[in-house]
Amino acid sequence: MSTQYPRIVNVDEAPENRRHGAELRTMLTPTSCGATSGFMGLAIVRPGERIREHYHPYSEEFVFVVCGDLEVDLDGKPHPLKPDQGLMIPINMRHRFRNVGDTEARMVFHLGPLAPRPDLGHVSTEETAASDPPEHAKVGS
Repeated sequence: MSTQYPRIVNVDEAPENRRHGAELRTMLTPTSCGATSGFMGLAIVRPGERIREHYHPYSEEFVFVVCGDLEVDLDGKPHPLKPDQGLMIPINMRHRFRNVGDTEARMVFHLGPLAPRPDLGHVSTEETAASDPPEHAKVGS
């Protein structure tokens, strides 16, 4: 079966990824819709959750906060991010997102250009903290 383009992708079709902390759903990708210049998705960050610090050596990251109260550390310096605000994170800038509110936060993200290989697109700068719940415990919570 071949995929026809353009293709509309529902967030529920994108696999849940919690390798970096909060729930990430990468929706529009080279595989899902034939994208050639980047990819887009949704981060769902529950109260107290975070997306661990990382950087992108090949891509700029664009984020837009849909709902909730987030804080982003950019090269170690914290900045508040509120609904209806956007941010462009330059290539190689370390960043970490935290939900500092008491409701779920949702943030759209887009990265471009694509890294030469997916494993080169995201470089973690911190390991899973001992206080982080195991991956299997977070999925059902």
